[in-house]
Amino acid sequence: MKKRILKMKKMQKRRKNNFFFELVIKMKAIGSSVSKGLSQMSWCVCADNSGAKEVRIISVFGHKTRKRMKPKAGIADMVNVVVKKGKPEIRKKVERAIIVRVRMPYRRPNGLRVCFEDNAVVLVDEKGVPKASEIKGVVAKEVGERWPKVAGLASAVI
Repeated sequence: MKKRILKMKKMQKRRKNNFFFELVIKMKAIGSSVSKGLSQMSWCVCADNSGAKEVRIISVFGHKTRKRMKPKAGIADMVNVVVKKGKPEIRKKVERAIIVRVRMPYRRPNGLRVCFEDNAVVLVDEKGVPKASEIKGVVAKEVGERWPKVAGLASAVI
């Protein structure tokens, strides 16, 4: 990771006209092979008591894709969202969120396939700490591996 950052800084010195953005989010690897079921402009339910009811995904952190393809996100990914429905003070705001439930089935290492009833997210800050004090519904085990503070607020981890 450090080599990559140093390489980017060297590139910045060489190319003065281009702008490079440095985004370092330390996300742990998870044990499951996650299928990316949510794309850009997907609607999700907000599963916490932060005041947001429904959100729309506008970007995915750490995604790698071809040029002009929509970024995809799966379980336990951090995304940028716009709050579409909820309290007036939080509506039309761009927030960060972590995906805690997805409808598309994904495979765990023991061969079990897991899917949920809805697509749900939890609003977080830049470090991955939840903004709310409780999470409604269950949270996937993969979220607990990557974001332990989110799983600590959940009523159940599956």
